Formats: sequence, structure tokens, C-alpha cells
Amino acid sequence: MTFSIAARCPRTGQLGVGALTARPAVGKLVAHVQAGAGAVATQATPNPFLAYDGLPLLGDGHSPQDVLTELLARDPGREVRQAGMVDRQGRSYAYTGSRAKDWAGHHTGPGYAVQGNRLVGPETLAEIVRVFEESGELDLAERLVLAIEAGEGTGGDRHGARSATVTVIGDQPYPLWDVRVDDAVRPARELRRLHGVFREEVLPTIRRLPTRDDPMGEAARHALG
Repeated sequence: MTFSIAARCPRTGQLGVGALTARPAVGKLVAHVQAGAGAVATQATPNPFLAYDGLPLLGDGHSPQDVLTELLARDPGREVRQAGMVDRQGRSYAYTGSRAKDWAGHHTGPGYAVQGNRLVGPETLAEIVRVFEESGELDLAERLVLAIEAGEGTGGDRHGARSATVTVIGDQPYPLWDVRVDDAVRPARELRRLHGVFREEVLPTIRRLPTRDDPMGEAARHALG
């Protein structure tokens, strides 16, 4: 099972994916984000090419609906796929194949696409949507962690959970946030802990890295005096 949310923050333009699954390494399998293009979650029986081929098309200005429709039309495994896409404008689209494991479904809104399979029921997605929509004043990474916690709090998967992830891209090609729990008994709880560690110890370093507009970066400038 997996539930995930691909999202864009209208205040900052940041793009991200949050996800939780009953298998290890959900961040590797599900979450794909590209600056200036969009965010893609591919799950159920994942097809990474929905992201690798889809993100450049989103970057060229094609809508998530057009991109996902085109890519799925030539995917022979589409009936066991599930995917959600959001582009840099906040347009969203999601798909659930007819043979994704019950309960399976998706929900889209301005700036987000939420999807899940092998869940206890639609209440998981409903709670994710509620929490995400009500937390618009917070940073995107925090909203994604809250969404994952909310989804797990409904019961989520009938078979438990094992890994969780939050990835957020700002205006640079490297992630602003990349927090992964690859194997844990309570992955949402561990994600919350690591989110705090990342915020205090890693995020300040990332904000001092070189950027396209500042090739030296604040950290190197300070080191060189």
C-alpha cells in the first residue's frame, strides 16, 4: 500500500511530495520533484517513467492531465498504476488504475493531488485533504508531514506502515528538504523526529549552498573571509 500527496505551495512556489508505505524506501520508489516543472508521485505498481518522462513535459508547460493521459496511454501496465501530478502553476491531476488494490482512489484540488491504495477506506484521503487545506499558512514541508501523520492516524493501510518521506524543491535543482524514513516500526513518528533534526541541523546548511545566482554561496564566502 501507499498513500501520497504531490503538492505546490502558492505562497513560495515550492513543490513537494509526501508519502508513506508498507514497504521500505518509499522516497526512492514514489517521490519525484523537479524545480521549475512539478511534483509526481507514482505508486501502486510504480512506473518511474511517469515521472522521468513526465517532469520534462510539465516543465515545457503541458498540463498534468495531458501529460499523465499521454504517458498512461502507452503504458501496458496502467491498470495497476496510480499516480498524482502537480505542475509549477498548481494544476493537478491523478489516476487510479482499475486493478489497484482496494481501497484505492484519489482526490485533487488546487495545488495538490492525493492518492492511495490498499487503504482502510476513503477516510484516509479525506483526512489528508482536510489537514493539508487547513494548514495553508505553514511551510510546505510541515504541511506534508502533517498530511502523512493525518493519513496514518486514520488507520491507513490494513497491513501497517514501514517507510515515509518528504521531499521539497525550491528554486534550485537540489532539494530544500529531503527527509526519508526507509525502515521503521512507526515511520510517521520517525519522520516527524527527523523533520525536526533536518530543520535545525541540515536546512541552514542547504540555505548557504551555492545557487544559480550566487555560484560561491554564503558558506564558501564565509570560509574564504
